[in-house]
Amino acid sequence: MTPSARPSRGFSLIEVLVALVIISVGMLGVAKIQALAYSSTGTASLRSLAAIQASGLAAAMHANRAYWAAGAAPVPITIAGATITSTDATLATVANCLSGGANAPCSGHDLAAYDLQRWAAGLNALLPNSAATISCPTASAPINCTVQLTWNEKIVAINTQGVNGPAMLAPTYTLYLEP
Repeated sequence: MTPSARPSRGFSLIEVLVALVIISVGMLGVAKIQALAYSSTGTASLRSLAAIQASGLAAAMHANRAYWAAGAAPVPITIAGATITSTDATLATVANCLSGGANAPCSGHDLAAYDLQRWAAGLNALLPNSAATISCPTASAPINCTVQLTWNEKIVAINTQGVNGPAMLAPTYTLYLEP
């Protein structure tokens, strides 16, 4: 038998094991990137919901300009969960401005209370441990309001130098508007 006519022998066991180790390390990297992408999607979802909620309140404030732009709003209005705290206690009372409701047709003040109650309930349902502060200082003309939202979200680190396991972060979303 000549040296060039040797039969092929296949792969050795060591070559197969080395290939399996290399593939396993690559698959672990892909799994970590997938977990980070999933976490980032959840974070982006919460931040989008915060922006949508803030713009919803801005639209309600634009619709009730008689109350918000007149400088009658107490400064500041604080919302923690579904609880509304203000120097004007009537903003925290339940107002029903729907057709046939107890307050229908609503005054500007009742409509502001109704909008704040509905907005606080939606905010509490969508964002975990949410809180908001609404301030409309009357020192400037026209009135400029600030809506500031905070909530809790989990973050995941991509490497070992970052956070070990999921951690909590409290981001803030601020919207400046003129009602």
